[in-house]
Amino acid sequence: MKNNLTLVFNRSELGAGTRGSSLGIDSILIEASKRMKTFFIDTPRINIEDKNEFLFKKSKYKWAKYAAPLIDVYNDISKKVFSILNNNRFPIIFSGDHSNAYGSICGLKKFYPNDEIGIIWIDAHADLHSPYTTPSGNIHGMPLAMALNEDNFKFEIGDVDIETTKVWDKLKKIDGIYPKIKPSNVVYIGLRDTEKEEDYLIKKHKINVFNPEKVRKIGLKKMIATIKNKILKDCNHIYISFDVDSLDSDKVSSGTGTPIKDGLLIDECKVMLRSFYNWEKSKCMEITEINPLLDKNNKMTKSIFDILEFVLSI
Repeated sequence: MKNNLTLVFNRSELGAGTRGSSLGIDSILIEASKRMKTFFIDTPRINIEDKNEFLFKKSKYKWAKYAAPLIDVYNDISKKVFSILNNNRFPIIFSGDHSNAYGSICGLKKFYPNDEIGIIWIDAHADLHSPYTTPSGNIHGMPLAMALNEDNFKFEIGDVDIETTKVWDKLKKIDGIYPKIKPSNVVYIGLRDTEKEEDYLIKKHKINVFNPEKVRKIGLKKMIATIKNKILKDCNHIYISFDVDSLDSDKVSSGTGTPIKDGLLIDECKVMLRSFYNWEKSKCMEITEINPLLDKNNKMTKSIFDILEFVLSI
């Protein structure tokens, strides 16, 4: 177990379309108290200012909902991730919706501006939309597009106004570094629910994808070795983002905003996450999109806590 951890609690759910992911952190803390696990009170922790009060107002941007306050949220995440790394500590981030991962990537890139950042994106979704392609306008479908500085104009809807274009550019250019990552340094695990706009970018950039079927076909050991020794071998630092909707909604839980069946299983996530977490190149890990309002008997929280106990040895 790493002994230099700092926990980051970020309850922002501005990027999601379904309410309730802001409660995921508290559900984890409650589960910890039930199991008498003091990890979350013994480990240094900080909070992100979430700006969730904006949810009581209509968003100004149809195709980039709550983009303006999210700029503030991402700047805060970036600043605090930078500070944690600067103190030679490892941030473990618990966040509401998955759009917040962009702020973490910003902080990592800000701290290592000249190095290659590798992204292990464990998720049912590709999160490669932009305001020009999104079917919903929810920014939790856009974090990797922001990090890649990708607009995907080929599939432009055609009704994005100039104000949305300006705020989207501000999002992509946070910290003055853009793009922040390269497509060749992104690996998807658990991906199985994408739109044609995202499929186009995955194919165009030859982004590596391990869907659940492929994970089982080649085996966890080989997949992990391939990612470490081939795909991301030239990356200096690794960011691990674990969206709980990567888990099978039928066999594990539907306690997340966009549950998808035929996903990963708890034991598979335990093995891969512990291996990636213990990799010397790993510098930050995030757990996101737990939504107890959509759960039955808090099953998702219990499942994630089981995974965390195994990965972090708590």
